[in-house]
Amino acid sequence: MKKKMKKGKITMIITAGFACFVLVLVMTMQFKIVNEADVTSIENMRKSELSTELANWKTRYDEVNQQYEETLNMIEEYKNNSESNEQTSNLMDSELEQINMSLGKTDVEGEGIIININETNSEEVEKITADDLLLIVNALKLAGAEAISINDERIINMSDIVYIDAAGVIRVNGERILAPYSIKAIGDSSYLESSLTGNGGVVDDMKKKGQDVTIQKENNVRISKYNGDIETKYME
Repeated sequence: MKKKMKKGKITMIITAGFACFVLVLVMTMQFKIVNEADVTSIENMRKSELSTELANWKTRYDEVNQQYEETLNMIEEYKNNSESNEQTSNLMDSELEQINMSLGKTDVEGEGIIININETNSEEVEKITADDLLLIVNALKLAGAEAISINDERIINMSDIVYIDAAGVIRVNGERILAPYSIKAIGDSSYLESSLTGNGGVVDDMKKKGQDVTIQKENNVRISKYNGDIETKYME
């Protein structure tokens, strides 16, 4: 009997420790996002752009705050169920699956949209840049997209989408991507589409500039997992 109680106590300590690690990792991601904010570019934005940027940061804060609350509840649930090894194990498996999904470490599929972007041969039409892709990604996040990828590169909280002007290339997650660009998003397909194509939407603006952008709704969009390592710079 004592052996069984001791084993249950050890299991509780391990699971609680694992939950705390996840909590620290989520908070570290948010600190990284805040530290990477470009203060100079924000100061130079127009009022409308500042409103959009503020909405983006509020969304990111709300997402991490929600993950924080969920992790606290998870720790409490582990404590309450520590006497049942089987129940604790099931909880761990379920939470691990949810964590991997939120971190982009699992393949996912579901209803969504696919945005296809082609470069045009006209010199009068601006070339697609990383900023164009980033605006689309941010709009999709605000519209509730649960998973996003660009040319099969999974977008996570720590993803970088950059344009190397000297070389004229776009890199996502450190990998070079070339046109045509295919952005996949899982979520309410009608809502995702309308958030991009409505008056003033990102895709609506791109089309007005003459850029070649199309959107197709799909019942089963498949998005591959993030294959890179999730590294922390300052956490030991």
